Amino acid sequence: MAFDPRYGDDEDVVEAWGDEFLPPVPDAVDLVLEAATMMAVFAAERFERVHAMHREALDDAARGGVALTDVVERGIRLELAAALQMTEHAAGALIERAEALVRRFPRMLDSLSRARTTERHAEIFADAMVGVEAEFHDAVVPRAVALAEVEASGTFRRSLARLIETVRAQTLAERHDAALSRRRVHVERGDDGMAWLMAYLPAVEAHAIHSRVTAMAKAITAADGERRTLDQVRADVLGDLLIEGDTTALPEAARGVRASVVVTVPALALLGEGFVPGSEPASVEGVGPIPHARARELCGRSEGWMRVLTHPETGVVLSVGRDRYRPPPELRKLVRWRADRCMAPGCGVPASRCEIDHSVAWEHGGATALWNLCPLCKGHHRVKHHGRWIVRQLDGSGGSLEWISPTGRRYVVEPERRVPVFRASEVADATAGAAPPV
Repeated sequence: MAFDPRYGDDEDVVEAWGDEFLPPVPDAVDLVLEAATMMAVFAAERFERVHAMHREALDDAARGGVALTDVVERGIRLELAAALQMTEHAAGALIERAEALVRRFPRMLDSLSRARTTERHAEIFADAMVGVEAEFHDAVVPRAVALAEVEASGTFRRSLARLIETVRAQTLAERHDAALSRRRVHVERGDDGMAWLMAYLPAVEAHAIHSRVTAMAKAITAADGERRTLDQVRADVLGDLLIEGDTTALPEAARGVRASVVVTVPALALLGEGFVPGSEPASVEGVGPIPHARARELCGRSEGWMRVLTHPETGVVLSVGRDRYRPPPELRKLVRWRADRCMAPGCGVPASRCEIDHSVAWEHGGATALWNLCPLCKGHHRVKHHGRWIVRQLDGSGGSLEWISPTGRRYVVEPERRVPVFRASEVADATAGAAPPV
């Protein structure tokens, strides 16, 4: 068997093969990638042609003395939808994305045309940039294109949203206040005597409500003889809480459950009021950026909130070695906080719903330490152990996880956050003359 450079670039290995080296033969994955490359090139061409068709139709209408009204736009959408056998809504979205990529964001279109990214990435980018003010484009676009070329689409969606909110952080509080004024609850009729109860409210409260209802439902479904699904019990618990107003009718295991939300706050944001120039927005796990004022309010609440400062702090338990298999609570929180999500390629399951995995299995001598732990959702945890993948944390990477597929391809998943590494001399220099920590 000849060495295939796709599976590594170790010079020692290449040298070991010597004259026996043969160029790689495309395998099944290579053939899929070849088709994906052509699809990306054609997708870029389609965006350009859709934009040209749209502009030509508008110009024709103007030359004919037809006012450029919604009726003209509707006619263009209708023709495109009929030609491509899609809905008018989809045709309208295609026209808007084409206009954005061709006229305002050619850098992303160029990346797509060179097959450095995918049509889905371009769509996510174009949709996300709709509400971004022009003065922020120069700060967002280059970094967004770079992210699109290395991240899976789901990961890119989250990274792009975080990038946009970071760049627009100074206006976040104002935008949040405006959105807050639109909060409401309404009912939408369903079929078969059912209905949807919908609430538009702050994301922190929404996730806290869902977290509490889920925790209570899990306690109930764990009881012997319970036949309802988790979704069904969640709906029943929500109805009981809102209609009856108490939990006395629930099993004892579900009564004391409270919501737990992870709030990450830059240390400087805890000082003073309003937005702190130069700092990133605070964020809530699974929710995203929130105004600094809101973060300060949450950090002053009950013990149900886990507060994590992004300022380097000492005294954190990073390892218990081989003394115990199960990580202590503080270490589990740190592992989940660092990753934020399942550490499988492209997975978006929040870390709070993941299992903590030993990268080097405990039975193989792995330690219960930060550099050997990561969150994996149940499905990817099984793939890691039974799917013939090789998974390891990269030394000195601060938590990056390398996945090697059964075909030998490598995928690196970066953690959401980095845990600072301290050296004794640096800590001494940093703390010399400083006031003792609060």
